[in-house]
Amino acid sequence: MDTNGRSRHFIYTDWILIETQFDPKQLHSKETVFTIGNGYLGTRGSFEEGYTNALPATFIHGVYDDVPVVYTELANCPDWLPLVVIVNGERFRLDQGEILRYDRQLDLRQGILSRSLRWRSPSGKTIDIHFERFASLADQHILGQRCQLTPVDFDGLIEVQASINGYPENQGFNHWEGLDQGKTDQGFWLYRRTRNSRIEIGMAAKTTISGTEAALQFNSAPGYPTTSANFFAVSQQTVTIEKIVTVFTSREIDTPVATAQEKLAHLPDYTTLLDAHKQVWDKVWQQSDIIIEGDSTAAFAVRYNLFQLLIAAPRQDDISIPAKTLSGFGYRGHVFWDTEIFILPFFTYVQPAIARNLLSYRYHTLNGARRKAFHDGYKGAMFAWESAVTGDEVTPRWSLPNDFYADDVRIWCRDREIHISADIAYAVWYYWQATDDDEWMRDCGAEIILDTAVFWESRVEFNRESQQYEIRGVIGADEYHEFVHNNTFTNRMVQWHLEKAIAVYNWLEKNFPERAIELEQKLQLSPEQRTHWQEIAAKLLIFYDSSTGLIEQFEGFFQLEDINLADYEPRDRSMQAILGIEGANKRQVLKQPDVLMLLYLMRQSEDFPYNQKALQANWDYYAPRTDITYGSSLGPAIHAILASDLSKSAEAYERFMQAVMVDLEDTRGNTADGIHGASAGGIWQAVILGFGGIQLTEDGPIANPHLPPGWTRLKFKLQWRGKWHEFDLHQEQVAQEITHQLEFLQLSFSPNPQSQSPELGSPVVLTPHDAGSSVSYPNSPKYQMETSPHSSDIQGFIFDLDGVLTDTAEFHYLAWQRLADQEGIPFNRQANEALRGISRRASLMLIVGDRPYSEAQLEEMMERKNGYYVDLIQNMTSRDLSLGAIELLNELRQAGIKIAIGSASKNARTVVERLGIADKIDAIADGYSVQKPKPAPDLFLYAANLLKLKPEQCVVVEDATAGVEAALAAGMWTVGLGPAERVGAAHVVLPNLAGVKWTDLKAKLNSITTQKK
Repeated sequence: MDTNGRSRHFIYTDWILIETQFDPKQLHSKETVFTIGNGYLGTRGSFEEGYTNALPATFIHGVYDDVPVVYTELANCPDWLPLVVIVNGERFRLDQGEILRYDRQLDLRQGILSRSLRWRSPSGKTIDIHFERFASLADQHILGQRCQLTPVDFDGLIEVQASINGYPENQGFNHWEGLDQGKTDQGFWLYRRTRNSRIEIGMAAKTTISGTEAALQFNSAPGYPTTSANFFAVSQQTVTIEKIVTVFTSREIDTPVATAQEKLAHLPDYTTLLDAHKQVWDKVWQQSDIIIEGDSTAAFAVRYNLFQLLIAAPRQDDISIPAKTLSGFGYRGHVFWDTEIFILPFFTYVQPAIARNLLSYRYHTLNGARRKAFHDGYKGAMFAWESAVTGDEVTPRWSLPNDFYADDVRIWCRDREIHISADIAYAVWYYWQATDDDEWMRDCGAEIILDTAVFWESRVEFNRESQQYEIRGVIGADEYHEFVHNNTFTNRMVQWHLEKAIAVYNWLEKNFPERAIELEQKLQLSPEQRTHWQEIAAKLLIFYDSSTGLIEQFEGFFQLEDINLADYEPRDRSMQAILGIEGANKRQVLKQPDVLMLLYLMRQSEDFPYNQKALQANWDYYAPRTDITYGSSLGPAIHAILASDLSKSAEAYERFMQAVMVDLEDTRGNTADGIHGASAGGIWQAVILGFGGIQLTEDGPIANPHLPPGWTRLKFKLQWRGKWHEFDLHQEQVAQEITHQLEFLQLSFSPNPQSQSPELGSPVVLTPHDAGSSVSYPNSPKYQMETSPHSSDIQGFIFDLDGVLTDTAEFHYLAWQRLADQEGIPFNRQANEALRGISRRASLMLIVGDRPYSEAQLEEMMERKNGYYVDLIQNMTSRDLSLGAIELLNELRQAGIKIAIGSASKNARTVVERLGIADKIDAIADGYSVQKPKPAPDLFLYAANLLKLKPEQCVVVEDATAGVEAALAAGMWTVGLGPAERVGAAHVVLPNLAGVKWTDLKAKLNSITTQKK
C-alpha cells in the first residue's frame, strides 16, 4: 500500500479544491476525489479526452445487474463525458505534447468541476483549453458540459467530437446490450439495456458551438454516437462548445429514451441550466454548511466530505447510499450498516427528507430480509449484511485473490455479522425521536423494528445452566474476530432493540390501534411475545464489570494473547495483513471500535453501559489495541468523538484529521475504489456531536463545546422536531491565551511598569516613541520595546505575505476595483492604499462607507471579491516572489530559524503553494486563525504559538502600518519594508528584501539591544 511520501498537488481554499499538477500515478484516486453528482447519479472525475488505463464511470442509483461471485453490482452506465479536441490533426491528450499549465478545480459551493490547461502539441501549436461539467441539482436528469478553446500562437484547423460511449465497463465486464440509437436536429440519442436485470436507459445529447462558424455532423458508430465539427480557429479568439445530456432509466419511467429526447428538446441554454443548478446548491448549503475558522484545511475538508454525502443522497425512497457512494467500483455498490449508523445522522438533523428516503429503503426491502431469515432457519426479518435493490443477501461467499496459488478466502460476514438488524432499528428509533415523524413510524418504521425483533427472538439461545440468553457464533463490529460468542456490542444492541420494540408496540396500540392489529396479524405478534421480549432483554448476557466499568468484548476475549501495536511500527498495512486471519483471531487486536462503538451509540441517551467511568476504563483498554491506522476507516471518527469526551484534545484532533483527509490524501491507498462514505458521515458526527458537544434533549439540542486548539469558531445548523437551531460556537482557549498575554502587555501602560525577565507569559514592558503622546491600545500603539531581548534569542521569523514575500497587492486592487465597479462605488489606487494590511471585512467597510448594506449582502460581496482574487492568483509561480525573498528564507532555514506566515489573507495557503515555498514554512496564521485583525497583535501571537516560541523570540517582517503596530503590540522584533512614513515605527526599516541577509539583520538588532543597555 503506497501511501507515504506522495504529494497530492492540492490547494484547499474556502470552497474550492485545486489540483496544480497532473500525476498519472494518482489517476484513479483523483478520479474518485473529483467525483460530481446530484443524488440520482455520480460521475467520476475522469478526463473528457480520455487517458490510458483510466476508470471512467457514471453510476445511477438502483441500476444493478447480475455478475458472477458477487451476485449483483451497480452497472457502470454509458459515459456522457467523451469530448475529443484535435488541433491541426493532432489529438489533445495529456500523455502527448507538453503541459505548460494545469489547474483542476472542484467547486463545492456550486457543484462544478473544471479544468484549465495550456497545452503545446507535438508540432508546437499552443492552445488554452478549459473544461467544465455539472450534474444538475435542479433537475437530476440533466448533465452539462462545456469546453472553451483559445489558440495562443497559431491560426489553424480544429476538430471537436462530442460523444456518448455506450460500452462502459465494470473493470472488464460490460453490462449493456444495444437496443437503438439515432440522430436529432442538434445531436443524438442512445438506447441500451442491462443484460440480466433488463433495466433500460435512454440518453439524449445536443451540442452547440459559439465563437466561430461550424457545421455539426453526426456519426452513428454502433454504441458510440458522436457529433463532430471542424472549424478554423484564430489566435487569441475563444470558441465555446457546450453539450447538454438528458438521462432516464426504466426504473423511473416506462419510456426512457423518448422521455430523454422530449426533455432535451425543451431545455433552455447551458447558462440558464447552470444558474438553476447553482441556486439549488446555494439553498442546500444554507442548511448543510459547517463553518470552521482557525483551521482552513479542516474547514475545507469537512465541506468536501459533506459534499460527497450530498451528491450521493437519493431523492427517491427505494434505494440507499452504497458504502463507496456513487464514486467507485469498491464493494460493487452494495449497501451496509455504514448508511444507518454513520451516514444517516447527518441527514436526520440537516436534511430529514433524505433521511426518511434512506430508511424507507429498508422498509421496501423487508421482504428480502424475511427471505434471508427464512433461509437461515429463523423467523421475522434478518437484514442482509450487504444488500442491493431487493434486500436479499449479496455479500460474496468468497474473496478471490489475485495470486494464482493463494487460497480463496471465505467471507463470513454474510452469515455471522448480524448486528445490522439492530443497527437499522437504532437508526429508525433516533430518526423518529429527532423528527416526530409519527406518520412514517406508523406506516414503515414500526414494522421494521417489530419484525426484526421477531428475528432476534428466534435467534437467541437460552442457557439453562446460567439461566441467561445468549447469542452465539457471530461477528461483532470488530471484524478481526470472525466467530465469537456473546459479543457485547451485538448483545447489548439486541437488548436495546427489544426494549424499544416493546415501546413501539405499546405506542401503536395507544395511538394507532388499527395499525397495531394489522401488524399483529401480518407479523403474527401476540401480547405474550412482548412478555417474552422483556424476559430476553432482562436475561441477555452482557459482560460488564460494575466495579471497574470494564466490558469484555466477547466471551473469552481477555484470555486471548495480548499485543502491543507499537512493536509493529512503522507499518503500511493492516494488522490482519501482518498477522494473517488466524493470527488476528487469536490476539487482542481490533479492526475497529467494538466496545467503544457500543458506548458511542449508547452515549446519545446515556443508556447502559455508558457513563464516564466505563468510557475511561474501556478507552484505556481498547484504544491501544485498535488498528486505527489501517484497520477500518469507520474507526477514526468514533475515536475522535470519544477522545474529545475524555478531554484528550490532541488525540481527538489527530483522529479527526485522519478521518477527514482519508480520501483527499489517500492515506489508506484505496481511494481509487471510491469515497469512504461511512467515514464522511462520521466526520459530521465528530464535528457536531464531538467538538460541538451537541446533546439532544427533550427541549432541543444544547451545546457543550470543546473545540480543538486553533479552532476559533464553529458554526452550524440542526433541525430538531421541525425547528431549526443555529449554533455559533467560539474557541475560548486560544482567546484566553492571547488575552493572558495582552493583560501582561497592558502592564506597560501603568505609570511605573516593572521590568521582568522575558519568560513566556511574563510582561514585556513597552513605552511610547513619543513621550508626550498617550497610549490607547489598540488604536494608537506607537511604542517600541523598552527591554529588548538579546538577538541571540531570536528563533523565529514571521513574514507577512502581501508586499513582503510577494506582491499580490495588484491582484487585491483589481479584485476590489471590479467589485466596486459592479456596485457603482468610486474606487481608485489612492483609496486602495488605505486597505494595505487590514482584513477583508475591514477593507470592504472602508470601500462601502456609510452605504446601506445588509450583513448578508456584505458576506456575499466579500465572497465575490475573494472569488475574483482567487481567479487572479491562479497563475502565480515562484517567479512572483519578491527579490531577495527566497535567498533570505534559505539562509534562515540553514540557520535553524523557524519560519511562519502571519497574513490577514484567507488565501495565504493558496499563495504559499503557488509560490512554491510551502516546504520552507513551518506554520501559517491566516485570516481564519484569529478574530481580531491587525493592528491587534492576535495574529502574530497565534503564529508564535504555532512555532512554540515566546513572542520576544520572534521577528516580524511587515510592510503595513497596521502590521508593524500589531507586531510591536505583541512584544516582537519588527522589520518594516517600505517608506518610513508607513513603517517607521519598526525597529529596522528597509526598502525591500533585496540583498537582505540574516547576519546583517542580526547585527542591527544586536546594536539596538546594546543601545538599550
